[in-house]
Amino acid sequence: MSQGLYPIFIIILAVLLAIVFAGHYFIYYSAIRFFGITSFKIKAVIAVFFLAIIISFFSSSFLARLSKNFITRAFYFLSSLWLGIALTLVTAFMVSWILVLLSKTLGWQINLMVLGIAAILFSFAYSAYGVYSVYNPVVKEITVQIKNLPAEWKGKKAIQLSDVHLGHVLRAGFMQKVVDETNAQKPDIVFITGDLFDGMDGALAEIVKPVNDINAPWGIYFVTGNHETYLGLEDVFAALKTTKIKVLNDEMANVSGLQIIGIAYPERGFSKDIGSVIKNLKDFNSQKPSILLWHNPTSIEQAKQAGISLQLSGHTHHGQIFPVQFASRLIYGKYYNGFYSEGDYSIYTTSGVGVWGPTMRTGNRPEIVVIKFE
Repeated sequence: MSQGLYPIFIIILAVLLAIVFAGHYFIYYSAIRFFGITSFKIKAVIAVFFLAIIISFFSSSFLARLSKNFITRAFYFLSSLWLGIALTLVTAFMVSWILVLLSKTLGWQINLMVLGIAAILFSFAYSAYGVYSVYNPVVKEITVQIKNLPAEWKGKKAIQLSDVHLGHVLRAGFMQKVVDETNAQKPDIVFITGDLFDGMDGALAEIVKPVNDINAPWGIYFVTGNHETYLGLEDVFAALKTTKIKVLNDEMANVSGLQIIGIAYPERGFSKDIGSVIKNLKDFNSQKPSILLWHNPTSIEQAKQAGISLQLSGHTHHGQIFPVQFASRLIYGKYYNGFYSEGDYSIYTTSGVGVWGPTMRTGNRPEIVVIKFE
């Protein structure tokens, strides 16, 4: 990390710590009030428990990088999962407090302990569903019309995979499940739009090995996401060389008359003008149909002006855990998730097939995207 990035990193870490502590204090305060806990000893035990959980997440992240084995992976899985459960508890208790205020305003009688129990039971049940959802992605089908689409592409089928996040939790077994479902769709071509890895180093070649089982006559094309830059591009590319994935690093491939453009995610501390990158590509023709693989659902106007027909992005996870999708919408605007067609330009932002951080998906589902061309 360059020296110029240290202040930004410290600020981000401080904000993250403040949010985590504030959230846990809210859960602590709510539990004390709803369950009528007055004993100082019990309060102290609960406070120490929450403090230990907070420390465990940061320590598990450190240990997961320091030593890679079943114990450190399990510790990381459980401690990160708790953050997802905690977010759900915060949401449930917020709703509970709103009900308390309404009951006082409307003169209703409400049992605080029953309400607290209901909030906790709902949070754990919803979190359990979120874990189940991670390992059971859905198949999302979309149909895309592209102007002047080559005859060879009409009726063809592509698969978009994004944000798989292979690493300490999601490993080769998960990738194999994704590959099997991908093959069941009988794709002609596969696009992987970044964050194939989770930013944790290790036996990358081993966990990505199932990709070689993908059956796609026109190939598998990949662009880097932000987590590949965290991990280190040298290690990523070394692992991908053991597969049949074709990396597009600010490059273009012509596949049966359609321009496939892959823009690599900029490394930390840098930005990228994708409009300029596209226009400077050798043999690129803005009058011919094209597909842009770009990890972030951004640079929409630049893509339009460059003559891109279809942009495929990911990154946002559709918020991953409710209610984070509302924050994602504020950051990325309407393009944060789903399909939009505007004139000769279209974009699809997938929720992704994997997860980052807590192994949970609530409020949305992970997806394997099937794109049919017309």
